[in-house]
Amino acid sequence: MENYFSIKDLKVNFKTFEGIKNVLQLEQLTISKGETFGLVGESGSGKTVLAYTILGLLPIPPGSIESGEINFNGENLLAKKEKEMQKFRGKKISMIFQDPMSTLNPVFTVGEQIIRVIRNNKNLSYKEAEKKAIEMIEMVKLPDAKNILKKYPHELSGGQRQRIIIAIALSCGAEFLIADEPTRNLDVTIQAGILKLLADLKKELKVTVLFIANNLGLMSAICNRVGIMHEGRIVEIGTVREVIKNPIHPYTITLLRAIPKHKNEEIDLSRILIKGEKSQGFGGCPYYDRCLEKDEKCAEGIPKLKHIEGTHYVACSRAIEGSAVNGRATFGS
Repeated sequence: MENYFSIKDLKVNFKTFEGIKNVLQLEQLTISKGETFGLVGESGSGKTVLAYTILGLLPIPPGSIESGEINFNGENLLAKKEKEMQKFRGKKISMIFQDPMSTLNPVFTVGEQIIRVIRNNKNLSYKEAEKKAIEMIEMVKLPDAKNILKKYPHELSGGQRQRIIIAIALSCGAEFLIADEPTRNLDVTIQAGILKLLADLKKELKVTVLFIANNLGLMSAICNRVGIMHEGRIVEIGTVREVIKNPIHPYTITLLRAIPKHKNEEIDLSRILIKGEKSQGFGGCPYYDRCLEKDEKCAEGIPKLKHIEGTHYVACSRAIEGSAVNGRATFGS
């Protein structure tokens, strides 16, 4: 099922006051059916832009898709018109947004909102849609589903609202789920419950998940493989074990250093927040100004993803140089 979902040579630009800015430049990304793939990067790295591009929701203008393909079940989504994309959104591909309060309408009960989505996508009567809504609320492990239907979003906790968003996303039978930082605004204990719910639903419904986050520590709990995104490019990709146990790209190492290993551990900000300035027209590695391991070769061009071992790929000139000797990087450990 290697061709279930794939991205090839995707380039997305945005028009800004400073000119045209490239926000996505993805060489290749493949997600197998039934897999949970994690996409990690700091805010502004292009993760949500990718999600909107997949769903056909990218605002054009200011955005523009310069080139590329997004293939889902053998169909190129970028070649579809809006009317055609409506047949994919909700029914085949759905999204869990990071902020439930901006997704749910505050003037309608959650029941009305779930029922409306179901009726818009399925030929069901109101009573049938209401029954389906109750089933979905029970599926996301919320007790007293009939009572929950009558509540307004503000009457629910953050964790409950996020479960409602998950129920809506799955209510029309979507087989590919994009989870855009679904635990970002939740405390740690609630995060764990949402992650467990997503893992359980993946097994029960046999859905494929693209899990987007800015915390690499969440990946091991739910994902099979992970891609590290920096400035619109994937700079390292592999199984969760390959990437976390043997991080090679300096940016991946920086993200891992940002995760406290102990409750009272202080983070060494000098290893994380380093910032320099690239000269105008600089054509080297996008991470050059922040990298502690750079040398003159890093300024010669943008590195492509290269195979390390297994399913592990890295886009870093120095990492490839070091790994050529023994299969592992020789710096940054």
